[in-house]
Amino acid sequence: MNEYIFALDIGTRSVNGLLLEVNEKSYTLIDYESMEHEERAMLDGQIHDIVAVSSIIQKVKDKLEQRQNIKLHRVCVAAAGRALKTRRTTVTKAIDQQPLLDSEAISFLELSAVQKAQFDLAQEEKHVDHTIHYYCVGYSVLQYKLDHDVIGSLIDQQGDLAEVEIIATFLPKVVVESLLSALTRADLEMEALTLEPIAAINVLIPESMRRLNVALVDIGAGTSDIALTDEGTITAYGMVAKAGDEITEAISDHYLLDFNEAERVKRAVTENQVATIEDILGFETEVTFDQLAQDIKSAIEDLADAIATEIITLNKRSPKAVMLVGGGSLTPRLTYVLAKKLGLPENRVATRGTEAIKNLSTNVEIPTGPEFITPIGIAIAAKQSPVHYISVTVNGRAVRLFDMKQLTVGDSLLAAGVHIEKMYGRPGMAYMITFNNQTITLPGTHGEPPKVYLNGQPIQVEDSIKHGDELVVEKGNDGSEPVVTLEDITGRFEGYPVTFNQQRYTVKPICKINDSPASFDDDISDSDTITVKQFLTLNEFLHHHGIADTVKAKQKFGLYLDDDYLEIDDFSSQLLVNNKEARLTTLLKPHDTINYQPRKTVSVADLMEHLNLNLNRTLTVTFNDEPVTIEKQMSTIFKDQHSLSLEDAIEPFSKISIKTNEDQAIIFQDVFRFVSLNITDLKGNVAILKNGAPATFLDPLTNDDNLEIKLKSKIK
Repeated sequence: MNEYIFALDIGTRSVNGLLLEVNEKSYTLIDYESMEHEERAMLDGQIHDIVAVSSIIQKVKDKLEQRQNIKLHRVCVAAAGRALKTRRTTVTKAIDQQPLLDSEAISFLELSAVQKAQFDLAQEEKHVDHTIHYYCVGYSVLQYKLDHDVIGSLIDQQGDLAEVEIIATFLPKVVVESLLSALTRADLEMEALTLEPIAAINVLIPESMRRLNVALVDIGAGTSDIALTDEGTITAYGMVAKAGDEITEAISDHYLLDFNEAERVKRAVTENQVATIEDILGFETEVTFDQLAQDIKSAIEDLADAIATEIITLNKRSPKAVMLVGGGSLTPRLTYVLAKKLGLPENRVATRGTEAIKNLSTNVEIPTGPEFITPIGIAIAAKQSPVHYISVTVNGRAVRLFDMKQLTVGDSLLAAGVHIEKMYGRPGMAYMITFNNQTITLPGTHGEPPKVYLNGQPIQVEDSIKHGDELVVEKGNDGSEPVVTLEDITGRFEGYPVTFNQQRYTVKPICKINDSPASFDDDISDSDTITVKQFLTLNEFLHHHGIADTVKAKQKFGLYLDDDYLEIDDFSSQLLVNNKEARLTTLLKPHDTINYQPRKTVSVADLMEHLNLNLNRTLTVTFNDEPVTIEKQMSTIFKDQHSLSLEDAIEPFSKISIKTNEDQAIIFQDVFRFVSLNITDLKGNVAILKNGAPATFLDPLTNDDNLEIKLKSKIK
């Protein structure tokens, strides 16, 4: 069964309704109806009187229904819109984890590009009244890229990065809503929406020709819609608020005609090259084509200048050719003036009629000129590139959305003006703490996301919606104050090993909350002051392990010797870390080795040995054939006028002196302190000999002297 398309071209001057039959790749126009507005209910493509426009739509619909004996419920329409906005944008997506791209994934990529363009438009329009909102009413893909290289299609491609560049077109909501209202009053539902420049370009410039830089201008009554092609795609859309009505008004002003009569004269002169007019004073005049062109030359120049300026603005240069469609394109000598302003040969600007539409047949006779290009294009474009819309309810408010492949709950909330960020619960109160002398903010828990219900059932924001759905959005719960332990802030330190005097210890961090000892499991409260020391000083380690009393700060050993101060490190205390002198403030690291030796108790003999001093003199002699060592004290150590023996202890910082004895010589008689002599064996005449020679007890001795005391009778 063949499919029928009902399309309406709702123009500033007239409403054209068409019925097309779809036969695979061809179209047949089976009927059409055209009616002019009875009053100026539209201006520059914008509906100003919904009731009046709806009345004309109803009449066109009724005529077609009666002739074809059918009921029409759905219709395809196009929008021109003086506030048409075009944005070009690019989005990328990493696909290294998603090797195969299907058509649905590519559609989502295109949609994300459209939404980005809509966001960019909103950012640019910040200075405009916030009540102005835009619908996206059409988009075209400019190009796909794979890993930064242009590619024809992304389906089933593999790579790292997919990219799509689109050009999206937006209309103010007031334009679309007024169109929908007019259709609704005529008992019609919008089946699909397209744009007039898209409609015309789809039937005149197929994709195979879009590598050429061509401008298509649809000149209606109120607006002139512009579309540009280049490099195989549609590159830009535009619109100027000058069209056929400006020409009609110029005729009306020059020849003193009312608007409708001026419109008739314009058409008659265009079709017949001449027309007879009667002005408001009753005078009749015959006007030729050339005379009309000369009389309204300034209006023709203004229209051509506006169109040329917009083309240059959009294209950045003059295109290779320009096609004109729409009733306003028949304005006398417009093609010549426009070619001149664009710097093009006259044969590069031409008006195109319905005879240029391929794959179109007609069952009824229609005008062959440019007026029916756009209505037929609307029907075909709405079929090939439709932009459907759906209606949902958000918190009891009806919202319309244009369906760009797939709509989500989030799209509905945005269209309804629901600010998602404001629907989140407020975050919990934060804590302000001081950690190791630094102020830190501990945030409360996040507020919960809003709760969204679709037709009474919980749903996610990214889930899809359909026509007629009902959405309810509830604000999320507020967050709470933070629940934080000391470990949450610092992590848990297990400590590290050190060795003290060959005993192993574990150095654990010192934690305090408000100067009180704390553990990692303790909870943190607002305004707490926290200190955590992971690496301890030597002094902190000693106190933490209860051995501080055994270790003193470096204790020096010094004394005054004959009024000269002498400091002796060998007798002072020793505190070493890894065999290097350390202080109590030294920071300990893992596996450090600590050695401590207290200050020594020092005797007079220890002091003399360290100073390499000897208080005594020693000689070795032979007495009566026996070796004898004689030791005699040559000096005496005094402390506070008291002499000290070698065994006496010397306190640190004592004042001592060394005095040399007056009798320094070792004499013969000193030997008797080290030998035992039996006097009873020496009765008679005794000889005292030193080295075999007679001597006395007062003779001085030297090392290795041979001493003898014998009876003279026994001396040989």
